[in-house]
Amino acid sequence: MELRQLRYFVAVAEEANFTRAAARLHVAQPGISAQIRQLERELGQPLLDRTGGSVTTTEAGEAVLPYARAALAAVDAVRHTVDEFTGLLRGHVTLGVVSGAATEEFDVAVLLADFHDAHPDVEITLTEDTSERMLAGLLAGRLDIALVGIAQDALPPGVALDVVVDEPLVAAVAPGDQLLAPGRGEVRLAELAGRPLISLPRGTGLRAVLDRACAEAGIQPRIAFEAASPQLLARLAARGLGVAVLPAPPPGAEFAAGLRTLRIVEPEPRGRIALAWRTQGPAGPAGRALLARLRTALAGPGPS
Repeated sequence: MELRQLRYFVAVAEEANFTRAAARLHVAQPGISAQIRQLERELGQPLLDRTGGSVTTTEAGEAVLPYARAALAAVDAVRHTVDEFTGLLRGHVTLGVVSGAATEEFDVAVLLADFHDAHPDVEITLTEDTSERMLAGLLAGRLDIALVGIAQDALPPGVALDVVVDEPLVAAVAPGDQLLAPGRGEVRLAELAGRPLISLPRGTGLRAVLDRACAEAGIQPRIAFEAASPQLLARLAARGLGVAVLPAPPPGAEFAAGLRTLRIVEPEPRGRIALAWRTQGPAGPAGRALLARLRTALAGPGPS
């Protein structure tokens, strides 16, 4: 049994596809297939089911997978321990980001660029997904850190967080909408019953907040459009296609030309984005260093 065989097996199991696993590992697909078949012959059990449209783990493969990940993590830990003695930080960090998570105060691109400048030997993988899947990825060890949207009491056990954004939700409408009136700044959620709503898709923290608030208000939301980008939601609302439900924009900012916003009340749902990680912290020192850098940036400048 070789470490590369375990690495190949883990990659295929996580990608559910030989081609994607080969691209991720920068090796030829036939080589991955041959090495995994050799591993299966040595173990005497098939680890992957190749008969469907996608590759899935067999019962034996599912049982082996956590041990394969642990073996690879142990080898990485040996390397990282030696690196620490030489003052070198290297390794790989996987960061998940929900759409719309970057803010002026917490600019992910700038923070990652600064971290890369300080630690050029650390490889960073950035992925975008729904909050629901990213929280599952954190717990499964596929992600080290994630910026996720959260609903009240929706955080699974085993995950810690720092809140990055906590804003009231607003109803964003085009000029001339019937909800608008001189001096009006709020709208009851019940007034949106029957109106076409424009929202992020299911699986996102913001959608979970909206669905929960509607249940509390006793209404069934009519979702007319879904999109993963808050900016696209705002543009759809600006064209009069419905009421976009979004976190309140910063003072003086506009979602789109001419868009008007009303704070949603009764109840008062809030859009929250949080920096999340496993309670025990990322497995490798590179992940721990990036998490510390992000948390320091979130806390604001301190004494030098």
